Amino acid sequence: MTEAWHRPLRHIKGGELTGDTAQTSGMRRLEAVSGKTAGSEKVWMGETHVGPHTNSGDHHHGEAETAIYVKSGHPVFVFADGDEEIRLETEPGDYIFVPPWVPHREENPGDEDAVVIIARSSQEGIVVNLPSLWAQVDRPDS
Repeated sequence: MTEAWHRPLRHIKGGELTGDTAQTSGMRRLEAVSGKTAGSEKVWMGETHVGPHTNSGDHHHGEAETAIYVKSGHPVFVFADGDEEIRLETEPGDYIFVPPWVPHREENPGDEDAVVIIARSSQEGIVVNLPSLWAQVDRPDS
């Protein structure tokens, strides 16, 4: 029997990322580390591409916390605060934290692809698409 600390590391090459994950209009998610690809139990990691002059649909990631690293481009992260849309304009090297259940969207006003690296506190890429940032979010604890 193999003990937990003797399990092998998993190497997922950049060219092996898969788009076989939940998607949101206007963006393309690629899965690297997940329960399905690497046997992870508590983390999901991958990247998202948003083409030039494109917005994603509004969405949230359920109970998962999401950490984002801006690899290239100048994506804008948009969320609601009361009746107002808040826009976080980013550049390569910036990080964004998205709390659980928070509706948001990514926008790319630039002329090049915006590529971000994502890590989530779940082993699956949870995505719940919404009709707007102000849509009712069904949380199991509410």
